[in-house]
Amino acid sequence: MAVYFDHKVDKPIAGPSIDITWHKNHPFLAVASRSDGGGGCVHVYRDEGELLEHATMQRACASMSLEWHPSRPIVCAGWENGEILLWNEQERELYWAEHLHKSEVVLLKWSANGTRLVSGDKNGLLVVWKADARGRLQPGPLCKHELPQMVTQCVFRPGVNPDAAADAAALARAAVSGDENALDMFVWKKGLSKSTTKTSGDGLTFFVSGSEGNVFYVDEKGTCKAAFNADGAVKKLLYNEYKDILVVVTESLMLSQFSVSPEGHCQELMKVKLSGKLGDFNVIWAGRGVLAIATGEPLVRMWDLERDDNYALTLDGHQGFETGECINCITFSNSKGLLAGGTNNGRIALWKYSSSGGYGRNREGEDRWKIQGPAQVEGNILQVKWGSSKNYLAVNNIANVIILTEQIMSSHFKDEVACVQVSPSSLSVDMYTNGIHHDLKTDIHIKGVHASREHIAIWNGRKLVAYEIGPTIRAVGTFTTESPLVAVYDQNVYTTEPGKVQVRTFQGTVKQLISFSEIEGEPVSLDVNGNYLVVGSSTGYIKIFDLSRREAKLHATPKCLTEDIMKFGKLNSVKVNCNGTKVSILSTKNDDVTDPILYVWDVDMDTIANFDFSVGHGEQEEYSQADEKEEDQTDVERGRSEAARDIAGRYPLSHFWDPQEPKLLVCEAKLSQTADQNSPKKSHLASGAYQPAEVIVVSLFSTLEHGVMLQDSFPLAENHNGLMGLQVPYFYFVKRLSDIGPGDPHSPLTNLGNAVSRQVMRDFVGLEDGDKSARDAMMNFSYYLTIGNMDEAFKAIKLIKSESVWENMAKMCVKTRRLDVAKVCLGNMGHARGAKALREAEKEPELDARVAILASQLGLLDDAERLFKSCKRHDLLNEFYQGSGQWSKAMECGELHDRIHLRTTYYNYAKHLEAKGDINGAIPNYEKSDTHRFEVPRMLCDEPQALEAYIMKTKDKALRKWWAQFMESTGEMETALQFYEAAQDYLSLCRVYCYCGNTDKAAEICNETGDRAACYHLARQYENQDNVKDAIHFFTRARAYSQAIRLCKEHGMEDQLMNLALMSTQEDMVEAARYYENNPNTQDKAVMLYHKGGHFSKALDLAFRTEQFGALQLIADDLDERTDPNLLNKCADFFMEHGQYDKAVELLIVAKRYLEALDLCIQHNVTITEKLAEKMTIPKDSNQVDNETRLKLLEKVADCAFTQGSYHLATKKYTQAGNKVKAMRALLKSGDTEKIVFFAGVSRQKEIYVMAANYLQSLDWRKDPEIMKNIIGFYTKGRALDSLAGFYDACAQVEIDEYQNYDKALGALSEAYKCLTKAKMKNISQQEDRIANLKHRIGLVKKFVQARRLFDEDPEESVKLSQVLLEEPELDTAVRVGDVYGMLIEHYARNENYRKAYDCMEEMRTRIPTVNMAYYVNMRTVEAIHKALEIPLRRGMGAESKGKLSDEEDGDVVEEEIYNGDDYC
Repeated sequence: MAVYFDHKVDKPIAGPSIDITWHKNHPFLAVASRSDGGGGCVHVYRDEGELLEHATMQRACASMSLEWHPSRPIVCAGWENGEILLWNEQERELYWAEHLHKSEVVLLKWSANGTRLVSGDKNGLLVVWKADARGRLQPGPLCKHELPQMVTQCVFRPGVNPDAAADAAALARAAVSGDENALDMFVWKKGLSKSTTKTSGDGLTFFVSGSEGNVFYVDEKGTCKAAFNADGAVKKLLYNEYKDILVVVTESLMLSQFSVSPEGHCQELMKVKLSGKLGDFNVIWAGRGVLAIATGEPLVRMWDLERDDNYALTLDGHQGFETGECINCITFSNSKGLLAGGTNNGRIALWKYSSSGGYGRNREGEDRWKIQGPAQVEGNILQVKWGSSKNYLAVNNIANVIILTEQIMSSHFKDEVACVQVSPSSLSVDMYTNGIHHDLKTDIHIKGVHASREHIAIWNGRKLVAYEIGPTIRAVGTFTTESPLVAVYDQNVYTTEPGKVQVRTFQGTVKQLISFSEIEGEPVSLDVNGNYLVVGSSTGYIKIFDLSRREAKLHATPKCLTEDIMKFGKLNSVKVNCNGTKVSILSTKNDDVTDPILYVWDVDMDTIANFDFSVGHGEQEEYSQADEKEEDQTDVERGRSEAARDIAGRYPLSHFWDPQEPKLLVCEAKLSQTADQNSPKKSHLASGAYQPAEVIVVSLFSTLEHGVMLQDSFPLAENHNGLMGLQVPYFYFVKRLSDIGPGDPHSPLTNLGNAVSRQVMRDFVGLEDGDKSARDAMMNFSYYLTIGNMDEAFKAIKLIKSESVWENMAKMCVKTRRLDVAKVCLGNMGHARGAKALREAEKEPELDARVAILASQLGLLDDAERLFKSCKRHDLLNEFYQGSGQWSKAMECGELHDRIHLRTTYYNYAKHLEAKGDINGAIPNYEKSDTHRFEVPRMLCDEPQALEAYIMKTKDKALRKWWAQFMESTGEMETALQFYEAAQDYLSLCRVYCYCGNTDKAAEICNETGDRAACYHLARQYENQDNVKDAIHFFTRARAYSQAIRLCKEHGMEDQLMNLALMSTQEDMVEAARYYENNPNTQDKAVMLYHKGGHFSKALDLAFRTEQFGALQLIADDLDERTDPNLLNKCADFFMEHGQYDKAVELLIVAKRYLEALDLCIQHNVTITEKLAEKMTIPKDSNQVDNETRLKLLEKVADCAFTQGSYHLATKKYTQAGNKVKAMRALLKSGDTEKIVFFAGVSRQKEIYVMAANYLQSLDWRKDPEIMKNIIGFYTKGRALDSLAGFYDACAQVEIDEYQNYDKALGALSEAYKCLTKAKMKNISQQEDRIANLKHRIGLVKKFVQARRLFDEDPEESVKLSQVLLEEPELDTAVRVGDVYGMLIEHYARNENYRKAYDCMEEMRTRIPTVNMAYYVNMRTVEAIHKALEIPLRRGMGAESKGKLSDEEDGDVVEEEIYNGDDYC
């Protein structure tokens, strides 16, 4: 709770203040005044009203408009004579804009980035000025426009949507953290924002309105165009930056909304007339999409544009305001969420906005705004403005300007003395020991207060005043001090200075100095409890002093918290218990986040225990809970876990020790921001979840053995501002200023004020006036109950006989979830019904459900509702609502969460209404429960006319049928027929018509409707009349074929019998077949009916006897494994005898005679299809045969398929039989290369690898590098190195013969040599011969390659080597002789030694008589040699050159595709 200190600004001139405006960030307030002698001035003040004398602008005319620069401390003033003056406080400089306006400047508006200033005057001149980075206006305007009317309002269009900016900021943070998706999204949004910014002018476009209702749009280039025309003079222009919507309010209170395109085009979305008093009114934004309107009435009208909702915030009925007091002006602080309104009686009404739902209910509209205590000034307030980064409030009542600064209201409680600040300079003092109240008025603004049993100290940061309290109150001393911390004990005052604590008298005399070293830091927290003083320092040191002696004496060794608290940042508050053995600590982490843990320092043991409000339990409880799973916990442990969950997600605000009980500690805890954001936003009933209170009060016990343990918690009441202390048996709370009023006349403390509220502790209800022994007994009971020592707990209270105490203890068990204790309490109370309900509740699995049942029996309806919700037992919650008479909630709960009991809920509600006599209300609920067909006639049985009217109204067929039956019972057949027809009850219609003898009408109804029941009834009637034909017809329409068949058999109607039998059931078919079997002429029909009826054996037997071969074939198609094996064998033999082997095979397979079926396939060439093969495949898990027999059968199927050329099927069956080699052979037969490669790869058998490689070698592997790789790979995997060597040898020969690439050939031969040396051939001598041969060939190829390479470096040596090669006896086995000659010929030709070249050509022809010279030597070289020697070129020379060149080109391409690297392949 806060109060507001007022600072009146010092006006240097007399005269009214006509305008005020704050800077957005800097603590500067500009005030425009008009002097009594004429003229005007603008003064600038600091935040506490201090005048900046140098910052004054004065003219002979009045200032008509004021506007601060958005970021720099520059104030702009428009004057009546058209001048525009700017004062720069940072540079202390005054400068002028060019004097373009010739009339009073009524409008000034800066753009959001401060680079544009818009000015407008009364004649309609609109000027746009450009400002530099320092805020100085450039000499000439950017543009100016003559508008046809006076300029009234201007609003800039933001360049970036705030939601998009927030999303981009979040994505940027995620991208920096390493999220690649966020980085991509950030880049995309960045580009999108650039394009958006470009179209919207980077926040430089704006709308301006005129006095006649015209609205204009000015883009970033200064172009002005008409946007639209409003209905009347525009009073306010506002822009919804989240939705890109322009809001216009006219002087006639007409509100319009326009959507704005990127180009500035406006389209009207809605228009509405606002209610309120016309005249001078205020319209402002009061949150996202929420308009606040003050029209000089006792209320503020709110319009939520996004939700299309409107409501009013009124002053009526609120304390502190007079009846009829009107609000003239309003202002809203976004950071504080505070709406302030100035009234005509000099008061500031304040409403605080809260987005959270609060405790136990959902807030909508006006419920989200909580009125605060008013701030009082004087006069008729005409202007209020929030401003600066510190959110000061400036108030203008024309005569004076007052600056209000918020100050948290001071309060203190000790020794049953409560002091509460109720205004800036007044205190409410209550002494509970003797029931005395004082209202203390002071001459200082109170910033702090501290009380003891007999004294009070107040201070304002510069001065301290001490008072003695008793029947009267008087000042006993005053002195100056700047100490922010003060404590009072006996006759001493404890204040702080840098590095020390001073012990002073009430007159300020220093009696003792308590010093703190530089390491220990500065004192930042003081507390006195009992005879002990605790001091906390800025560096985390804590010192405790004993005050019982003449001087304060150190009670224990100072404690340094940084050694025991992880991430310790700074100390917030320390409190000591009454015997100085424990100190509680609140701190902030080193990241400036409030630590959610309350620490308790045990002075004697020098240990620190803690209670973590973020999880709801202490450290010892955490260890115990971690050891057990939730399902293994006892009810007591589960109850503690549930209580911890109620507290979790909070952080401590304040803490207090009891002045008499050293173990009892109480804290205020608030929901953390993250927990609040994650809390559900729907209604508590719609979401089915309990919404936690924002602030709760938590009581704890601190002991050495058990650490810090939770004792109780409850939400802070809405009329309470906060906890100020405790003293058993009461908590003491400060009331909100808005709730402080006259005391309760029924209270025993009628003489006390109403600023403090006392609340009895949960455990002590009924013991408020008890003696000390009773209180001690209850305290011990509560303590032992908390730690789980039930024996000691009951010993402590065995002497208490008060029934109210036992009832309170039972209610306490709802909080603690101790049902074992509740049973004892209910027994002592004599609460038999509650004891029974609790015993029956033991069957419920959820602890919270059982506790909720206890709460409902004790009348704790809110607790019961909350517990049912927390355990999500919506069925029990529904019953609870019904039992407590909350029928609307019961039905809502049923609709949303308990639909299985929804109809029961409606039924019970209808019964409830019927019992109350509300018949009209009960009927729709019976309908919703779907019981109206019985219940409504029962309820209206005494009112037949009402019942008939209800039946006619509802048009329910069942009810109409019931009413028709009722009419029939009374003999009113015509009425009955009418209602039967309306109910479409054709059976009853037919029955009544037959009863009346009108069978023709009955037959007409049956033929039209085809109702089976009606047709059956009519057929029986015809049968009784011996009308067999019609009876059969209607039996057939009723699908009562057995009855129709019966009549056909009885009357020999064989033609109809067959058709009826085929339409009927199998049993009827068999019966009809027996009938036909007895007649030799109709046995074919009997076979068919036996077959259709599923009696195959009988059908086959009769077909065999009567030799109906066509029927046999049809029957055989329907035989399966369920058929009698003998029957299958018989059919199979029949088909074999008649040469239908394919059908015989199928039947043999069905009979599981697989080998015979296979033999039949082989003998008579019956093709084994995929389907047949699958039928002959016995599953692995089958128990028909052993696995060996199964595999042999599979192989035989595969052999048969192989023989028939179904190679793929054979491969599949060989594979299933596990014979992969045969499977590969079958696959090789198919020639499917792709499947062969795949099968070899998955089989992983050496033999299969070799088989696959051998097959691949039979293909054109020279032109397919993939095949080559597979060949090499398969030979390698198959360990067939001799075969691989042969393949490499073949590759080498291909390289020589087709591509003349001896380098590659040498590589291939080398690989062949490596493989052959590693191979393990059976014939070792043969292997050695092959190795020797390879080695010799490799040597020859190497010599040739070496000779070819030397031609460029040493031609003579190369020629010698070539000649040596030609002398080798077996040169052709490795190197083609023509290639050697060709190399020599090319060499001689290049050196123009054409004779030798020609000799080599002749020698080559001699050695190779059939040589084609063009194959080895380039044709141009041959032609050049012959031409040089003038020898004619012989016919046929080079005839194959063209083809060979083409082959070489192709070879080069393949070579590039196949080879890459030093080794071959």
